[in-house]
Order: sequence, then C-alpha cells, then structure tokens
Amino acid sequence: MKSIRVALGTAVAASALLLTACGSSSSPISSGTTPSTSGSSVSAGGDVSITVGSANFQENVVLANIYAEALKSKGVKVSTKLNIGSREAYIPGLKDGSIDLIPEYSGVLLQYFDKAATAVSPDDVFAALQKAVPDTLTVLDKSAAEDKDSVAVTKATATKYKLTSIADLAPVAGKLTFGGPPEFKTRPDGIPGLAKTYGVTFGSFKVLDAGGPLTVNALKNGQVDAADLFTTDPAFTADNFVALEDPKNNFAAQNVLPLINKAKATPVVTDALNAVSAKLTTQSLIDMLTKVYNDKANPNAVAKEWLGSVGLG
Repeated sequence: MKSIRVALGTAVAASALLLTACGSSSSPISSGTTPSTSGSSVSAGGDVSITVGSANFQENVVLANIYAEALKSKGVKVSTKLNIGSREAYIPGLKDGSIDLIPEYSGVLLQYFDKAATAVSPDDVFAALQKAVPDTLTVLDKSAAEDKDSVAVTKATATKYKLTSIADLAPVAGKLTFGGPPEFKTRPDGIPGLAKTYGVTFGSFKVLDAGGPLTVNALKNGQVDAADLFTTDPAFTADNFVALEDPKNNFAAQNVLPLINKAKATPVVTDALNAVSAKLTTQSLIDMLTKVYNDKANPNAVAKEWLGSVGLG
C-alpha cells in the first residue's frame, strides 16, 4: 500500500520506459498508453481528457480500470497507463502531467507525503491526507473499501509459534525470514515500523513483489516465514494464510480513493469518481480479486461487470 500498497518498485514491475509528458521529455512513466474514446463525439465530459495510471499489482489495475470505465460512461476521454510501478515512479508523473489520476490508499499515501504523520483512523487519516498532498494534486472521496498491508504467515507457522498478533513474533523473529517488496525495508510502517512498534526484528529479508504471486508462492513454499500481503488477497482463504492482528495500528487505515491532478478534477470527473467511492466496499475488492486471481478473469472485464452491478456502467 496496501498497503500500501501502499510504495512499490518491485522486481516484477514493468520496465520503466519514458512517457513524454505535456511539455516534458523526461517523465519517469513508461510508454504504451492505451487510448480509448467515450463513444460519443459530443458528450457530458466536454473536452476534458484523463490518463489513468496504476501501480504494479492486480488490485490497483482493477481499480484503475473501474475509474477509467466510470469516466468513459460520463463522456470523458480516457486513456490508461497500467502497471507503472512504485510511487517513486508515478507520483512524479502525476506532478508533471504524464498521468492525471491513480487509485490510492489513504494511510500509505499520507505517510508518503508526511513521514511524521500519526493518524490511524479512517477519518483522521483522510483529514490529514487532504492537507498533506501537494497543491497541484487532490484526493477525492474515500471509499469504505479498505486494503491494508498485513504481516501474513501460514497456518502451520502460526500454530508452531503460537502467533495471533504481530507482537507474538518478537521472541522468534530473529530466526525467521520476511518477504516483501524492496521498499518495505525502509517504509515507516514496514520493517522499521515493526521494530519500533512491536520490537520485531527479522533475521533476514527477501525481496519479492508487492503482495503478488512471488510473495504468495514464497510464503506457501516456505521460502519466507512471514510476508507483507494485502488483506483483500484471496490467498488468505485459498492457502490458509493468517493475517496477524495489529492492535497497535502499525498499519494505518487504507481506504481506497482517487488521487488526481487538481486541474483535471472537473465537476463531471469528480462526480463520477465519487460515485464509485460511494459504492466500493472491501467485499467488492475481495470478490473482484478472486475472479482475477482464481478465475483468471480480465481486470477490465471485471471492472465493467462490477460497475454494471452497482448501476454505474
């Protein structure tokens, strides 16, 4: 993120190629933007055009497709740039106009912009985030949908060490290997946060992807003993993983919301995206990800199906 998800840049990210920004030739965003039209020569969306980006994990790709399709249904000209990578890649792209909009997670985004942030509840995080984003950007309504980072272990590991909470790892973490994306080693709520909040220091760290198949397989196959997984991951059910409780809120609230260039947040765009947030729930995310991961469904098709099911298609 999310978690949080929240700051990515993983080994499985798409190679960072250059995407020429408006008036710039040095954008960090990769090329290959997929254009799509609204299907109408004259539309309620007017002349506004939006390039929707995504981070490099499937949930964010699904969310980006939801935003894109919701905007297209309102006549907005939309193109997509998916699987960009980490915040280090896509935040500069938002600032220079290479992309205009991306799905984000409130808690990790707040910590990205304000490393001293202490808010943990959904409302407190959102209020702080609205103040922390750069002047050229804005966040729109947060959804009820939440996807948090978690410290995940197998059921066997939880039983062996009697683990229910992250705190329970403290006596044994020194002989365990933790797996996650590279930035988890330095994020405030990553390895440093686990040590500060719970006194948990792992014996070694294995660089994997951002809550993706590398992480799931490494945990399942015993290559790592604990891992950073997102709480909406279907693997928790499919593979009997356990998300350890976080009673001290090392991982802050992670409500899904749109991060957008303020200049592109027209009334039509804002209303369309806020309508998505009003309908999006955590269970929606779990259901959609189950279709993508387990049924190998196309993320765009899943996005369209969900929008139709809630009357936004």
